[in-house]
Parts: sequence; structure tokens; C-alpha cells
Amino acid sequence: TMVLVLTWLSIVSLLLDVIPVVAIIPILLYIGALIGAQAFQATPAKHAPAIIFAFVPHLAAWGKVLIDGALGAAGTNAGAVGFGKLAQNGVLYKGLESLGGGAIITGLIFAGIVVMLIDRKPNNAGIFCVIGAVLAFFGFIHGPAVGMAVSPMIALSYVFMAVICFGFTKMEIAPEES
Repeated sequence: TMVLVLTWLSIVSLLLDVIPVVAIIPILLYIGALIGAQAFQATPAKHAPAIIFAFVPHLAAWGKVLIDGALGAAGTNAGAVGFGKLAQNGVLYKGLESLGGGAIITGLIFAGIVVMLIDRKPNNAGIFCVIGAVLAFFGFIHGPAVGMAVSPMIALSYVFMAVICFGFTKMEIAPEES
């Protein structure tokens, strides 16, 4: 509720006008590092890969922001430079844009899938994949905006993953080793 009050009363914009962004960034990085450390401490060790996998969309979104900032400082943008030209030089801009779109929700979906697979619950992982397919289809994740059939190929990829996960439920899974 405090964040809501601060934003409704435009206190956040006032603070950003008074306090330089370069003073805020180290604080946010420190808070992020603490949250990251806590995520590893509060989570069972076997789920650590899920935490790492959940960071991937955020890293993609961050990479896109860095590229956009650098191109903006040069007085251009990715469209003007050309996505093909960027790709020829190792900058997979469209991939970063797709992977980083809706990074928070995408990270949650990725983590859910990985946790369920680690816990040998492929049916639940398949459910996360179906949710990911729906969200990608409508652009909530992996898309620049919400709409119909925003990322159909990515949605189809989630559907294929769901089929694979649901197929795992038909297999006999060996008990987990201690």
C-alpha cells in the first residue's frame, strides 16, 4: 500500500527529480544482491537450478536495455541499424526482446517448470507449460504488447514442452536417490 500511495501522490517522480539516478542504482543493486542471496538460502539446494533459470529472462531484458541505451546514445536505434546487421555482429536483439518480454512472469513460469521437473512432477510442469503457452499467445510474456497471437511460435514451443512433460507422466520414474 505504501508504494501505491507514493505513486498516486507523485512522490516517486518528485524523489527522482531530487535524488540523482546514479545515487539510487547502487542501492537497488545492493537490495537485488540481498534478495538473490536470500533466494538461495531460503530455497532447497536441489531447486537452485530453477532460481538460475528464472534469472534468464531478466538478463535478456537487461541486455536489451543496455543495447537500446547504447544505440540511443549514438543517436540511432535497433530498427535503424537493422536486426540482421546486429545479428551478424553477435547481437541477437530480437531474441533478447522475445526472451525478456514480460520477464517477471516468464521467470516465474520458467522456475515453476524447472522446480516441477526437479521434484519429478512432470504433470505439474506440463501445466506450467500450458500456462506459458497461453500467456505467450496473448503477449503477456515474450511479446512487446498484449494482443491476439502475439508470439504464436513461442506459444507453440510451450505446447510442445507440455506434450513432452505430459508424456513423462506415462513413464515409470525411478525413486529419487538420497
